Amino acid sequence: MIKEGKVFVSAKPRILPRRAQHKDDPLRDLAELRYETSLTSLNVLGISTTNTNQNLPRKSTSEEALRIALEYAEQKHNANTVLLRLRNLEFRHCEGYYSRNEQACTWPCSISEMDRNDGMNEVYRKMILWADILVLSTPIRWGNALSLYYKMAERLNCVQNQITLQDKVLAKNKVASFIITGGQDNIQQVAGQMMVFFTELGFSLPPFAFVGWSRGWTAEDMEQNVKLFVKSRYIKRSVRDLIDNDIKLLRQLKGDPSVHIASPQPKISEAPSKIEVKNNN
Repeated sequence: MIKEGKVFVSAKPRILPRRAQHKDDPLRDLAELRYETSLTSLNVLGISTTNTNQNLPRKSTSEEALRIALEYAEQKHNANTVLLRLRNLEFRHCEGYYSRNEQACTWPCSISEMDRNDGMNEVYRKMILWADILVLSTPIRWGNALSLYYKMAERLNCVQNQITLQDKVLAKNKVASFIITGGQDNIQQVAGQMMVFFTELGFSLPPFAFVGWSRGWTAEDMEQNVKLFVKSRYIKRSVRDLIDNDIKLLRQLKGDPSVHIASPQPKISEAPSKIEVKNNN
């Protein structure tokens, strides 16, 4: 409002925030953490982050290695397997509600509460409620994991935030491993970032937790890449080893499952502002 040449701004918002209303509760299974795992389950989730054009079919080395790994898990270990292709799921980027207030970053995600068709709901259900083992594959783009991976990872902040707010680890007794392929080599850096991220969520890592494929800096003949990949004895052997190591670790975890996991991550109760208020009172 402008009055006598002065601009007056109200601190009260014109539209008050409110939670989305649904006739039913489409996220109840997530909110109540209805886990589909047990001491005897063997559920292996593959997540492919490659973003190939669906109208131009071609082979992806990262997704092909993941497919071989899941097929081996089924045939050798009688595992239940699911392959999620992130490119087939429509979901929004993280919108940074945590930056406004840590309580605004909710489980399930605030975006999921607003949009019952949010594609990340399928990731949350399969990764947190269903999977015993996660095998995630990504190509390398400019020395990093694919952008779709980071888009998903940012939306997993609501999983990590439960540790901060509720001292609650949602991903308990779960194993994670990775498949990383690229035309140029930066595999260990990509693997390092991914391993740190998933341990921050509560996943356990087996020995030798990733498989890498790269032909190095000078191999610019990418039209030969898939041909050589398909012939590679290393790939066929290494993804089998990856699955075997995952399952060995999972059996150890299920032999002594964690009911509560102590996390060294920061807690909201330890924030300087909270301690200051407590001391002043």
